[in-house]
Amino acid sequence: MKASQKISFTPLPSAGTNEVLFKGRKLVHFSGCDYFRLSQDARVAAAAKKALTQTGLNVAASRLTTGDRAIYHELETGLQKFFRSEAVLIVADGYLAPLAAAQALAGEFSHAFIDEKAHGALLDAANLLGCSVQKFLHRDPADLRKKISRGGKNFRPVILTDGLFSADGSIAPLRQYMKLLPRKGIILLDDAHGVGLLGANGRGTIELEQVDRKRMVQCGTLSKAFGAFGGIILSSNEVREKILTRSRSFVGATPLPPPLAGAAVAAVKILSTDKARRKRLQSNTLLVRNLLEKAGWKVANTPGPIVRLPDLSPTDEARLKKVLLAAGIYPPFLKYGAVARGYFRFIISSEHSAAQLKNLAGALAGFISTSR
Repeated sequence: MKASQKISFTPLPSAGTNEVLFKGRKLVHFSGCDYFRLSQDARVAAAAKKALTQTGLNVAASRLTTGDRAIYHELETGLQKFFRSEAVLIVADGYLAPLAAAQALAGEFSHAFIDEKAHGALLDAANLLGCSVQKFLHRDPADLRKKISRGGKNFRPVILTDGLFSADGSIAPLRQYMKLLPRKGIILLDDAHGVGLLGANGRGTIELEQVDRKRMVQCGTLSKAFGAFGGIILSSNEVREKILTRSRSFVGATPLPPPLAGAAVAAVKILSTDKARRKRLQSNTLLVRNLLEKAGWKVANTPGPIVRLPDLSPTDEARLKKVLLAAGIYPPFLKYGAVARGYFRFIISSEHSAAQLKNLAGALAGFISTSR
């Protein structure tokens, strides 16, 4: 990597529910995926402190040896009820969840078909399945149908896709994928951004798309909508048992710290009953989208609270950053690693105030009005 491409980090200390400190200024931020701000909820923090006192910071062993604790079973039971899944298994983090599932299922499939814009966790998981891996066009059932139609004798496919794509908030067309799936096939779903968020009850893309779990392994994280930490795998009892016996990343790993499991238990209880928070998030997202469309921005009408702006020229990128800073807003310009292009992506929270949302929309409206 050239010196000019050196990657650096920018610490952003929290300065309130929706604010960060940047270069000595307190700015409103529309970044990160703590959609309901549960990471800052006093009840979640209290649950973490209680678990710390009772169980300690770290179990320092695999759950299959001496590292199991009651708090892990309490969390898995709560998640099982929340998602109405036959079985649940927690792992150390969300990135690990599809990898652990793939290790358990390795050798069972003839072909893996993965969305070309799938998250890196799924790309890594696909390479663990021990079969041919082919990409299909992003969210394109027609292209997937063509590839599946070429399956020959003993064809048993697995489809890998995100549920909610974090880059722009778009959703995988799971109902169409399920119709294409042969009887012996399954879908390995990375629903990190969907769980806790999408659907009437927060059960994720599966609930939003109204598809059956029977041929689905739904993976997710507790670090976004739930505001805590840890990965989750929602599956059949059969798949859960395979993970316990075949997945090296589960068998040989230390589970998440008990305080984080305790925090997640509290967060799951909150999202199980707090319908108002979900309604506020929907209302906030709709407000911003409507104001931006009225101003002339072309933004996708997606189910999630993610608003991605169209790609801008380098000159306009720099100018918009200045406009946002002048409005007291931290510019959420994303550019992962050494990729060629970045983009502006705004994450709406249930806890953003109407004034903060209107200020954002006003800044973006002012920018576009001077760009015509």
